Amino acid sequence: MRRAQFLLTLGVLALPGAVAAVLLGQSLIAAAVVALAVIGALTVWTVTARQWRAWGYAEREADLLVRRGVLVWRLSVVPYGRMQFVDVTAGPVDRWLGLATVHMHTAAAASDARIPGLPTAEAARLRDRLATLGEARAAGL
Repeated sequence: MRRAQFLLTLGVLALPGAVAAVLLGQSLIAAAVVALAVIGALTVWTVTARQWRAWGYAEREADLLVRRGVLVWRLSVVPYGRMQFVDVTAGPVDRWLGLATVHMHTAAAASDARIPGLPTAEAARLRDRLATLGEARAAGL
């Protein structure tokens, strides 16, 4: 994902400006545009790494912990028995990279527990495990 964002940022920032500058005969401006695009792409590379490291989850005996946030840290505790359903989503870029996002839905309106960037097989395994644990815990209510 970092590589895709890096290349996309580089292409979006550098390509149009550099082509326009070259067509106008301004090679110095083209070099400056490319240099600024590289700086922007490296910034995206760094920010993406921090965002990726900020996400985490832990499966415990009675609940699932999900942490996230770079500036504001959040820790959500989702009891297995409160999960209504768990789904896995993957957009076109995610599918191309072999990644998926697991969403946990509860009765609480403010519940936004999700785990992005999991390999597809891990996302399917986690979905099945959470569904099984959710059914077992909900049956005991």
